[in-house]
Amino acid sequence: MSTPQSESELDSLANLEERIRRAVELVATLKAERDAALSDLEEARVAMAELAPLKKAAAEAERLRQELDGLRVERKQVRVRIEKLLGQMDQLSGQ
Repeated sequence: MSTPQSESELDSLANLEERIRRAVELVATLKAERDAALSDLEEARVAMAELAPLKKAAAEAERLRQELDGLRVERKQVRVRIEKLLGQMDQLSGQ
């Protein structure tokens, strides 16, 4: 028959074994989560690298749009000036 002290020691040992087993499981889970996070991070870095040329192209498109708007304004101003000049020429030829 077991003595109370040896039963207590066995219970303590079983308790310790259970705590170690849970700690090992926790470490394994944390490693898997870390690996998944590192994989996600790498995917995000690749995606960002793929987006860099698109961002650059979008910035260039915006710059060109602004330039085009400026050229349209300038063309309108030139048209008005030419129409004024043509009007003045018509007045001169009509006199």
